[in-house]
Amino acid sequence: MTELTNWINGQHVKSGSGRFSDVFNPATGEVQAKTPLSSVEELNDAVAKAAEAQVAWGATNPQRRARVMMKFGALINEHMDELAELVSREHGKTLPDAKGDVQRGLEVVEVCMGAPSMLKGEYTDNGGPGIDLYSMRQPLGVVAGITPFNFPAMIPLWKMAPALASGNAMILKPSERVPSTALRLAELLQEAGLPDGVLQVVNGDKAVVDAILDNEDVAAVGFVGSTPIAQYIYGRAASNGKRAQCFGGAKNHMIIMPDADLDKAADALVGAGYGAAGERCMAISVAVPVGKETADGLIERLIPRVEKLKVGPYTSGADVDYGPVITAAAKSRIDGLVDSGVNQGANLVIDGRGFELQGYENGFFCGPSLFDNVTPDMDIYKEEIFGPVLTQVRADTYEDALNLVIDNPYGNGTAIYTADGDTARDFAHRVNVGMVGINFPIPVPLSYHTFGGWKKSAFGDLNQYGPDAFRFYTKTKTVTARWFSGIKDGGEFNFKAMD
Repeated sequence: MTELTNWINGQHVKSGSGRFSDVFNPATGEVQAKTPLSSVEELNDAVAKAAEAQVAWGATNPQRRARVMMKFGALINEHMDELAELVSREHGKTLPDAKGDVQRGLEVVEVCMGAPSMLKGEYTDNGGPGIDLYSMRQPLGVVAGITPFNFPAMIPLWKMAPALASGNAMILKPSERVPSTALRLAELLQEAGLPDGVLQVVNGDKAVVDAILDNEDVAAVGFVGSTPIAQYIYGRAASNGKRAQCFGGAKNHMIIMPDADLDKAADALVGAGYGAAGERCMAISVAVPVGKETADGLIERLIPRVEKLKVGPYTSGADVDYGPVITAAAKSRIDGLVDSGVNQGANLVIDGRGFELQGYENGFFCGPSLFDNVTPDMDIYKEEIFGPVLTQVRADTYEDALNLVIDNPYGNGTAIYTADGDTARDFAHRVNVGMVGINFPIPVPLSYHTFGGWKKSAFGDLNQYGPDAFRFYTKTKTVTARWFSGIKDGGEFNFKAMD
């Protein structure tokens, strides 16, 4: 069994706390590694070392920092298969899905190769008599990223790439359930030229999270996880004077209008609802067909598609649709929510409970479940299931469907399938959700835009990646300057090479 490490000052370091968390193979239920749970003292020491390393890194010109991102991106491409294997081994998602996880993180790294253009300030010439005004964007210092289990590569890259490209040092605390990918990315960053100490990977539990939030040298915290924890981290970080962007849970709806292509809508729902075993914050878990004919036609098309889903370990080949969920506790919770749906009167069309895979009976596999006639008062509607369960809530009119989305406390993503441009435009303008898809089921923006939800799905006023990331990871200093002397004599006649 592997005993994992922290990554401190450019090398693997064992924790001295003596506490560990199990890393399971979700397909077999076996413990495959131990993650060290660092002490508060170890976290504070890592922050102190990061603060020392940040001074020189922050003074490095942006173009040289961007060159590190260029080399880092090339190394991620070179090691794509290896990184995907790490993701699949600890998370359980299929290899194609794991490569997508790495790829969407890589795309943010690629945007950070152009970081110098995002870090420019503003200038006003002659704003007053002989007075010029200009602003500059400067790094915050030491920042922290606390990342979830469901995207072991993508979300750490969303955090570290813009933070480091902006000149900060980063403390990365990955999920203790899937730590190996983050540790490997740290090795690749060192190979790309990142100075030792600028990135520290510290594994841990709530004690380490609280130490991050309370450490005076940590200027900002980025988090992705459940809404209760996001709200807790945001509140504690803010009370300690830190910047925070904290992204929580979701309950994503897809409205299907009567004029929609139901075959395309059904295909989209199956992929968006069951992909990655439903363990995505942008998964569509609620289908909202408008009108009885639409609802009947949609459920008729969903049933054979869901019944054909192939569930298995990532080692079973590229035709596996999704793998296990992350832990036995997650599987038990999902089954319990399916139980509650049945008990509260929903129509369980396909029952995924009791699913067993020959040879993997101890794995954390959940069969796909499909509900019809779900109502908003049921637990399976109100709770974020985070599993392979799709629910259908029938709406009589477009307004009823729209109001269902508007009234939901979460606002991460949503979608509408329709052939009518006016309806789509109205939906996009009126819905109070951060990311909207039109005939597109999982509307995760490309990396040069920005990712973020509304309502209880996000806490903080700046989103992840894109322009918002550079605003979050820098502070603006404005200078008002006046000079009384004339131009100095002398000149230089050769271009100076960039240091």
